[in-house]
Amino acid sequence: MIAWPPPFVPSVPGEGVPLRVHDTSTGTLRETTPGETARLYVCGITPYDATHMGHAATYVTFDLLQRVWRDGGHAVHYVQNVTDVDDPLLERATRDGVDWRDLATREIALFHEDMTALAVLPPDDYVGVVESVERIAQDVVTLLGSGRAYRVAVPESDGAEPAEGSEGAHDVYYDVQADDRFGAVSGWTREQMLEVFADRGGDPDRAGKRDVLDPLLWRATRPGEPSWDGGPELGAGRPGWHAECTTIALTRLGDGFDVQGGGTDLIFPHHEMSAVQAHGLTGEWPFAHTYVHQAMVGLDGEKMSKSKGNLVLVSRLRAEGVDPMAIRLAILAHHYRTEWSWTAQGLTDAQARLDRWRAALSGNGGPDATEVLRAVRERLADDLDAPGALAAVDQWADAALTLGGDVEGAPGIVGRALDALLGVRV
Repeated sequence: MIAWPPPFVPSVPGEGVPLRVHDTSTGTLRETTPGETARLYVCGITPYDATHMGHAATYVTFDLLQRVWRDGGHAVHYVQNVTDVDDPLLERATRDGVDWRDLATREIALFHEDMTALAVLPPDDYVGVVESVERIAQDVVTLLGSGRAYRVAVPESDGAEPAEGSEGAHDVYYDVQADDRFGAVSGWTREQMLEVFADRGGDPDRAGKRDVLDPLLWRATRPGEPSWDGGPELGAGRPGWHAECTTIALTRLGDGFDVQGGGTDLIFPHHEMSAVQAHGLTGEWPFAHTYVHQAMVGLDGEKMSKSKGNLVLVSRLRAEGVDPMAIRLAILAHHYRTEWSWTAQGLTDAQARLDRWRAALSGNGGPDATEVLRAVRERLADDLDAPGALAAVDQWADAALTLGGDVEGAPGIVGRALDALLGVRV
């Protein structure tokens, strides 16, 4: 699958600062220690609706992370999946009376437009589930062979077709209690896991499972659902949600990559299950060295969700003429680990900040850029402290507008730094 076009990233004088980020699995700030090439995996969209502000905040956060690494001299190998077949997509397509493939294609294209407008660096590998089914099925068969996975019979009333040579159709599940690493990513208690499992794609009430928390690896095809040939051991069906990221990450990055990212709603079960399934396949740990999670974004103090119908869509704001750089600045005004709410006032403030920066950068001379460049780098390297970086630029801009300055070329250096490090084109 082809990603969106990359924005131009200008060079900036000086040297970057090593990045420290909060690791969910240990609850500590950790310095990332990538080699020459940093390896990043961020979970992508299920393309059944437009990009809302929670999505945008997530991808802007990991865009910042990439930019800090690149400024520090690292190449970056960035992988992102697309869940282009899954229950929510199929349900929305049925509701709207459209082909699920057409819905996915439309929403992926819109997501690309939003990411391009927000100047988000695209992944190097942009991988859909549909194009990965064969490899995922191979991994599920491997887990069955090792005893880490098991079959659960599908009731005949479901109308699922049996695999070749079998007495009936079977789904396949991963046995979490057989894995001593289960729980290591989230650090959650069993009670915490059970509280959210059903709401986050799990099926705790499925009869025949060894443990209510066992995740689905392969779903045998049901009437009216798309399916792929899983070979004689699986039969026709499609992958479970967590299995896709396990396989795509291992195939494209290998074990022990530097950072896995996503929203906090992915900590459990998605990132937990992806990691233990990888452990079951390879015997290696960790799956990712560091887990970084974007906090949830609400609207005017309430949780933003499709069910409530209170989504703030990037595409809708763009259609209303909102400057995408103001949208980006409104996101950057909040630390990625702090829950926040989108408000009209927040967007107004972001536009005012953008206008002030543009005015300060409009001349040939200004205050020396050395200190602001150092401060922006240090703030971003300290757990992606975007609000602190914005405050440093504000200080420089205020000085430029009130006191002036005679350092020729300083505005150009600051402008390139904003573009390269913050992704804000002024």
